[in-house]
Amino acid sequence: MTTEPRVLMSPALASATAAALLRAELALEVDPDDLARDLTSGARQGYVVVETRAPEAFASARIPGAINLPYRKMTPESVRGLDRELVYVCYCESIHCNAATKGALKLAELGFKVKRLSGGITAWQAAGYPVDRDASIPAITSTPTPRCAC
Repeated sequence: MTTEPRVLMSPALASATAAALLRAELALEVDPDDLARDLTSGARQGYVVVETRAPEAFASARIPGAINLPYRKMTPESVRGLDRELVYVCYCESIHCNAATKGALKLAELGFKVKRLSGGITAWQAAGYPVDRDASIPAITSTPTPRCAC
């Protein structure tokens, strides 16, 4: 008895369709390595890194230079001062959290150009990149447990 592979139960897309979707996916995402290289080299023009979780999460660990704009508080009034010419790279906790997607969606609906950071702050830290934190919050010495802090 032969069985059809589960992988092939849904047919693969035509190559042109797959290429278009993958190109669009890359237009929406940035990986931690590319962002870290840009930040380290000083290539900081044209974009802003946005922490979309709650202020408490921002205080505990954030990408250096990021601003805190919790997605739950994004309104036309709260984003009035943002530059519409820049790209806003949104991130949240991890792949287990969708605050970055919710924040990027809200910003896009408000007329901003957006991207998401793949894997969030968890992937950033797992790759060994530095984080800033408020001085009153102790450093975490172990790998953070994925959780949603939005």
